[in-house]
Amino acid sequence: ATRTKSADVERADSGIGQMPARKWRNRAAETLSSLQAWEAHRPCTDCGERDLPVETDVQNCNQRRADLCEKCHKRRTERKESVLEFVNTEASYGEDLRIIKEEFYLPMQAAGLLSQEQLQGIFSNIQELIDLNENFLEILQEEIDQAFDQGDDDLMTVCIGEIFLEFVNMLPAFQTYCLQQSSSVNMLNALEKEKELLRIFLNVSQNDNTALRRMNLRSFLMAPLQRVTKYPLLLSRIIKATTEYHPDHGSLREAKSRIESHLEHINMKTKQEGNTWTLRSFRQDSKKKREVINIEMRETALKTVGWLREETRFVMEGSLQLAQPPDGQWVKKGSKTLKFQNMQVLLLVNMKRVSESSLESAEPGPVKDAVLVLIRDKNNGKFHLLREPLRLSNCIVSTDPDCDDTFELIEIRREAFVFRDSDRARTHHWFRQIRRYSRELGSWKKRRNALPNIMISTPHTRP
Repeated sequence: ATRTKSADVERADSGIGQMPARKWRNRAAETLSSLQAWEAHRPCTDCGERDLPVETDVQNCNQRRADLCEKCHKRRTERKESVLEFVNTEASYGEDLRIIKEEFYLPMQAAGLLSQEQLQGIFSNIQELIDLNENFLEILQEEIDQAFDQGDDDLMTVCIGEIFLEFVNMLPAFQTYCLQQSSSVNMLNALEKEKELLRIFLNVSQNDNTALRRMNLRSFLMAPLQRVTKYPLLLSRIIKATTEYHPDHGSLREAKSRIESHLEHINMKTKQEGNTWTLRSFRQDSKKKREVINIEMRETALKTVGWLREETRFVMEGSLQLAQPPDGQWVKKGSKTLKFQNMQVLLLVNMKRVSESSLESAEPGPVKDAVLVLIRDKNNGKFHLLREPLRLSNCIVSTDPDCDDTFELIEIRREAFVFRDSDRARTHHWFRQIRRYSRELGSWKKRRNALPNIMISTPHTRP
């Protein structure tokens, strides 16, 4: 009986005395108390602060909002409103473009009120703006719908900045329209005085067409100008409501900088053409001024090569030092014997569009052509080409270990050029990019790995 009772006692306490058991219970109670205290003051999922409001039963039903402090909850609400405002105003702008085409352009064309040349002068590239708006709005709406379908009621997964940068080619289209706006309005005024039928059509449309909201054609023609100047304001509001840790924060700032630079460039071109009106001005800084210069150089390069804007990709651009060696022995003599001059160089690649229906293809098509455009520094306020573009399909790019701060580009049966950057690493980057596209173009280079042979004779190597 004693043995059984002893065994029962051993099984009851499992070898743990009363003191250790009491300490264990106290420690468990302290841990539970700590967990409860942490739960009551858990950090905000957005900012990490611990000033969450006291939860109620209603808040417990929505755990996602209970994890946010009051400040971040308000910020998310403001961001959602800003994103929806961006999308809704883009849709309204698209409706105004549709009215311009369907209520003015097409009826005037069908009735023969104006010639095709006159219609083009008044409405400019309105069809291009319509296509861009439809594609842009479609992507925006898809992102909104996908966020709601995934339970993201605050639209935190919607990245307006990234989408805007994918459609950055719409900015030059706005520029084309804005620069022709003054001449378009003058032509419309002159034709309205000259043609009575046109004047009657415009008056009847404004007074009797309910779709126009009693607005005249001139008011609708101002829609693209008003829209492009509103982009920086809308983006600024989204940026203000977006925490810096959000993945779209950097893209939003870049998108805002790009649109502001384009607006400054449009104002500059407007003054050059002698127009008195300007778009909304923004604060200029050195970065925006550099971007304006880059925009002007890209326009010069595109005009020179004659490629479509949507099929052109600017791989690299910047200042390089250029020299033309008198003979092929410059490596032995050293690059110090060469006379270098500063030059603006742009590497352009013509990419074939995979789908004609989409503005930007997710997968870029094959490279059709690649060129180097050499532009002299500004003289009298304008850029000038050094020569016609260097087509990489007709060039060989090489480097020599004895002159690792330079690389050489030889245009077959014509000239040779030596390039270098002030930074050696950037010089090598230029070399790798140019050599890459040079090797991709031309079947003869693929067979020889882009290396010259004895059958190639260039002017500076001839005896």
